[in-house]
Amino acid sequence: MAGTFRMLALFGALTLIFVVIGYVIGALFFNDWILGSVMFLIFAGLMNFVSYFWSDKIVLWSYRAKIISKAEQPRLYNIVNKVCLKADLPMPKLAIVATQTPNAFATVRNKDRAVVAVTEGILSLLSDDELEGVLAHEMAHVKDRDILVMSVAATIAGAISFAARMALWSSLGSRRGNGNGLLLLLVAITAPIAALLLRLAISRSREYKADKEGALMIQRPLALARALEKLEEGNRRRPMDRGSPATSSLFIVNPFRGGSFVTLFMTHPPVAVRVRRLEALAEQTGYIG
Repeated sequence: MAGTFRMLALFGALTLIFVVIGYVIGALFFNDWILGSVMFLIFAGLMNFVSYFWSDKIVLWSYRAKIISKAEQPRLYNIVNKVCLKADLPMPKLAIVATQTPNAFATVRNKDRAVVAVTEGILSLLSDDELEGVLAHEMAHVKDRDILVMSVAATIAGAISFAARMALWSSLGSRRGNGNGLLLLLVAITAPIAALLLRLAISRSREYKADKEGALMIQRPLALARALEKLEEGNRRRPMDRGSPATSSLFIVNPFRGGSFVTLFMTHPPVAVRVRRLEALAEQTGYIG
């Protein structure tokens, strides 16, 4: 219940930021703060609607993921099926992304419509135990409907950034006084940062939870820990060359390594911290595999 409440509070905060931008723009340019607030609230609702019903298809299309059958990838199918039996979850559709960047993600609106996608690179990099840990992590996301949560949060955050850019351009061209221009400039700068921090808070807290639940599913926390270390190094050496950084939170590790970022602005918790947590979990539970 506490986790659900926190997620609802984060969504409420994201939507509030969007409405505040509409309030400022409506009050300064239309002399009607109600109109601006309602317009931006409706726009946020439309973005949520699109994200809920089509985000999974959009993500798969952006990475050119190909849905495959058991006959095409028996190893992958058998490992996912084993995880699903342990977690009492329906078998998802499976997809392959034709890239040597080792990674995996899930996209889902509900447990019966899930798709788990892996790259060609991860299949050649990880052992069966390590791959099972990664897929258990993704099925934990499916179980908790995390992908829907993160997709909607990313959509709202992107919309806030777009609205803030509108405010920035308006402030640069404003002739209604320095005060109005400065206010719009302040909104344009702070709103995207606030939206980003809120979205990352959702992503990072959910990654820790999926690590723990996935490790407990297979009773081998250290297998997932080893996989995370390999994946971090593999993605550092060969970052993703397709898709959008806006979807990076869907992957088990960040696939876009364009440079050094302050930890606060990472879409994923540091892998070293995740590994330490999994090692501590192994000690607590006695699962040492």
